Amino acid sequence: MKRALVCAASCLLAVLVLVQPGSAAEPRLVGGVAADQPHAFTAALQTTQGEFFCGGSLVNPSWVVTAAHCVEGRAATSFTVRVGSNDRTQGGELVTPDRLVTHPDYTDTGTGGDIALVHFPAPVQAAPVPLGTATAVGTPVRLLGWGQTCPTPGCGTSPNVLQQLDTQLVDATKCTAPINASVELCTDNPGGNAGACYGDSGGPEVSQVDGHWVLLGVTSRPGNNSSTCATAPSIYTSAVAYAGWINQQLAPPPPPTPTPTPTPTP
Repeated sequence: MKRALVCAASCLLAVLVLVQPGSAAEPRLVGGVAADQPHAFTAALQTTQGEFFCGGSLVNPSWVVTAAHCVEGRAATSFTVRVGSNDRTQGGELVTPDRLVTHPDYTDTGTGGDIALVHFPAPVQAAPVPLGTATAVGTPVRLLGWGQTCPTPGCGTSPNVLQQLDTQLVDATKCTAPINASVELCTDNPGGNAGACYGDSGGPEVSQVDGHWVLLGVTSRPGNNSSTCATAPSIYTSAVAYAGWINQQLAPPPPPTPTPTPTPTP
């Protein structure tokens, strides 16, 4: 089945068709609680008909980072992104993107490369989240998303209000599904039954540094290929490992080379 970890229950049939061979579930936050503070950088991706399908993180006033499997096969103008609100249905700013950039290493079945950038035609007002710099085992992290809150496919709908779950990074060996430890993070499932689920894909994994949130990971797929969510640690694409690629895409294009002025003929 595909990597998609986070499509909403309303999109479940489409998800089951599109799921990649590398994984069986699309995480939502099972065992989480309503977010206890505003997370303006958290982005909700939804179709133009209003169907929520993935999360993301605002990393620049004009750019959102999400999972590549969330936008694979989609046109930039075929969906909208809401930022600046913990409620995915209202508030904040609703934007129609104008460009998508998928990492060249992404494949439906391989490990690594499950990261993409969504560009806005104009900057938004919401404050972005900076990229982190370290992902050591044991680092406390917070997962954020609007994914399904019950663990089995189709068992419920996505909550309107952003959910959070506090956990930690664990050794890559705890994820029994194929994982590329150089660019992916294995994240614990507290109590053996809490973690990302259908609809959480693309959403943020953040950590606090000096009292501020920084982005460490992007929700990718289950760590054990199970269709039941949160039965094992989950796999996240490391935003830290891909920081160079992200910053390269965010950099403004170089100015055009000026056309030489012809030398006047005497």
